[in-house]
Amino acid sequence: MKKRIENVLTRARNVLSNPSGDQMTGWLIVVLVVVVVGAVFMTLYQGSITEIWDSIVDKITGLLS
Repeated sequence: MKKRIENVLTRARNVLSNPSGDQMTGWLIVVLVVVVVGAVFMTLYQGSITEIWDSIVDKITGLLS
């Protein structure tokens, strides 16, 4: 049992100190999730975003003229 715990701790230490692929894979997953959530948000709320943008542009052009 003690040997098994030592092996698990050794493997965990190796994974945490290994800067090669595991960290890059984690960042790629995070970027993928952010892109997918952003795309879903944009498709669901595209009308509202367009209305808000148009009102901002109208106010700016109204101030300039």
